[in-house]
Amino acid sequence: MGKPVKFSDRNRKWFLRSQKTETRCSDVLAERERILIVCEGEKTEPNYFKAIKAELPPHVVEVEIVGEGDNTLRLVEKAQILRDERANGDYPFDQVWVVFDCDSFPADHFDNAISKAKRQGMGTAWSNEAFELWYVLHFEYRNTAMSRTEYQKKLTKWMGNTYKKNAKDMYQQLSKTDNQSKAIKRARKLHKEVRESKTPPSKANPYTTVYELVETLNRFRPSKNPTIPKSRHHI
Repeated sequence: MGKPVKFSDRNRKWFLRSQKTETRCSDVLAERERILIVCEGEKTEPNYFKAIKAELPPHVVEVEIVGEGDNTLRLVEKAQILRDERANGDYPFDQVWVVFDCDSFPADHFDNAISKAKRQGMGTAWSNEAFELWYVLHFEYRNTAMSRTEYQKKLTKWMGNTYKKNAKDMYQQLSKTDNQSKAIKRARKLHKEVRESKTPPSKANPYTTVYELVETLNRFRPSKNPTIPKSRHHI
């Protein structure tokens, strides 16, 4: 800690300027949107969202990304714990998202995890069958089921190099295609088809809501939104 300021110095210009600076910094911290993203995977999903985070202005949005390596229901519980730990502090999370795949988990676990997250006011960026479907949608519209092996083969072909599941630069590789808007459009089309058929999440293959989280993060890009309205709520 620094030396305490003398009472006689508290009206001096240099002290008043320093107080204004501290106040502005505190205001910036208070006004930032705070987003927690809790991922089922320990590398694939966290690497992707960390790359997006690196492009966002830290004075506007704070993004915390956690890779848990846990199953669907426990993942939601972990997200709830992390949210509640910050709830009574100075800077609680404004949005909490859980990111997970259907994989080989029992159907009821997957459906229940989505329902539980929504009841808790959390956003859900889930995929059936795998997160790689979001990558595939950058290249083609797909409404028939694919295995993980098929995802890998197609991505290897389209990207011109062997697809590596935990690659740290996957977001950058996909950005070079400039196809994110196409992927969002295709994911929305899938969403419409599934909604109209009233198919439960565990049976909706292929399907992904990752685009919703990507769109949420994109709102904080300076080039797209110089002035970003505050939204103090959980999605």
